[in-house]
Amino acid sequence: MSGSMTSISPSTPWSQRSQSNSNHRQSAVNLKSPTNLSIPNFIIPSRRKNPKSFPSLIVNSTTESLNQPTGKSTQAPLVVVGSANADIYVEIDRLPKEGETVSAKTGQTLAGGKGANQAVCGGMLSYPTYFVGQIGKDAHGKLIMEALEGGGVHIDHLNEVSEEPTGHAVVMLQSDGQNSIIIVGGANMCGWPENLANDDLETVKNAGIVLLQREIPDSINIQVAKAARNAGVPVILDAGGMDSPIPVELLKHVDILSPNESELARLTGMETESFEQISLAVAKCHQLGVKEVLVKLGGRGSALFTEGKEPIKQSIIEAKKVIDTTGAGDTFTAAYAVAFVEGKTKVECLRFAAAAASLCVQVKGAIPSMPHRKAVLDLLQSI
Repeated sequence: MSGSMTSISPSTPWSQRSQSNSNHRQSAVNLKSPTNLSIPNFIIPSRRKNPKSFPSLIVNSTTESLNQPTGKSTQAPLVVVGSANADIYVEIDRLPKEGETVSAKTGQTLAGGKGANQAVCGGMLSYPTYFVGQIGKDAHGKLIMEALEGGGVHIDHLNEVSEEPTGHAVVMLQSDGQNSIIIVGGANMCGWPENLANDDLETVKNAGIVLLQREIPDSINIQVAKAARNAGVPVILDAGGMDSPIPVELLKHVDILSPNESELARLTGMETESFEQISLAVAKCHQLGVKEVLVKLGGRGSALFTEGKEPIKQSIIEAKKVIDTTGAGDTFTAAYAVAFVEGKTKVECLRFAAAAASLCVQVKGAIPSMPHRKAVLDLLQSI
């Protein structure tokens, strides 16, 4: 990593803050009795609701109910702050060479973006989930809004900006399920206020866990991470997005850093081909103040590195057929966050996340591939 990541004060380990956060969560859920919420088809900034009232999800016996935000819960929510994109899919046999034109088999536009993906994953896993992000006032924004609502996500803090178009991405999907992606930031990167609104930050402070990625400005992530840290709320930073060094001010307020192996290599400037090399790269992250690093290793599974302890490895759970890997990393990170905030052990968190990711790659699209909780639990019971 560049010289900007050099003198980070070690973050306070989450284990030392567990009692504080337990108290925090108890106070958060007692602020107001939850009530049923009927989410409007179109949200506008002036209709924000009190973030301290957390209408939430309830697990029913029927699969259809798993992604509907209609029940009552005392769970402090998962709050995702991040990007929302319209993913323009083109299916091709291979990537074009320089100066070459190739024909696509099909093309379609689906909702995506790392933040929206993770939020819908949380909703589909039957956990109360809020999304803080920005879209433009255009057709792509409507597509994303509908996808978030359909996934059971509360969109009180989804803002429409008139100055910028909704972010979008071109996803070149090859026949083996691998993809190459080009992102246009749009409203994800522009139009944010210099200081986040108080009600956005209050929602963060009353969360059970916060998920961040790097497809929105670092300045926004820093504000959110600071607010969460001061309230005793754990923060997971998915390293995906911008390929620039992660600012010191952001890293020192993060509890878990979650890169894939290529992102880990880029951030540390070290090789990550073997597990030994990955361990050395993670050790550099520890030296920089990151206490836990959750590494996604593609076909090799995943591993959780906690400073001073042996890493916990998790093999992949084989998919029947890999259709599209888009969103698999987002599914893994979000599922881990849900399991974590539900109080599962680290081993259980990794296994739950691996099962969710296995189901994700069997469906085309990012948000459309987010698995229902029942499907994840059924898969875990079958292996």
